[in-house]
Amino acid sequence: MKIGIIGAGNIGGTLVRRLAALGHEVSVANSRGPETLADLARESGAKAVTVEEAARGKDVVIVTIPEKNVPRLPKGLFAGADRTVVVDTGNYYPRNRDGRIDEIENGMTESRWVERQIGHPVVKAFNNIYAKHLLERGKPKGEPGRIALPVAGDDARAKQVLIGLLDELGFDGVDAGSLDESWRQQPATPVYGTDLDAEGVERALAGAPRERPADFRAR
Repeated sequence: MKIGIIGAGNIGGTLVRRLAALGHEVSVANSRGPETLADLARESGAKAVTVEEAARGKDVVIVTIPEKNVPRLPKGLFAGADRTVVVDTGNYYPRNRDGRIDEIENGMTESRWVERQIGHPVVKAFNNIYAKHLLERGKPKGEPGRIALPVAGDDARAKQVLIGLLDELGFDGVDAGSLDESWRQQPATPVYGTDLDAEGVERALAGAPRERPADFRAR
């Protein structure tokens, strides 16, 4: 597949390396320009591009940047990309990174907010796993202890595309419901920062409390 990755931090850089190693045609972009990604491109075999190029003509685009930076993405970035599956990996950290985002504080799920900022449907995934585990802990399908990751979104086709990609990476995908249900995988929920199997993820999602803990709300 043709995959664009916007953001080259811990999760973004890991996905660049892993997806390129699987043989996908990977393009990576950040806010500082392609020249700053030359080392990552050489190491991984991915192509360093502009943000606009990372979003254009792709089967999947993964947006993995801080929430506070999402509104700074170019306007109309996904215009005409109706069949592109856009993945949001983000989490809202108001106290130590993002500052206050009123809509999220008032109950909107993080990824619904991202979707509205970029003007394109998104699927939420990769937000509950540590980058080191994403890099190192994938296992073949059917092997005991295979980690599962929740995938939330409103488009069944998009979720299946991503679940297939997760399988290639060595993880089971669990359909976590609609994007408005994605609060079940936000920070401080039972599935966040854990390496559960599929049954464990389903139980954790079902038992998630709706209220966002104080540490993950703006002061």
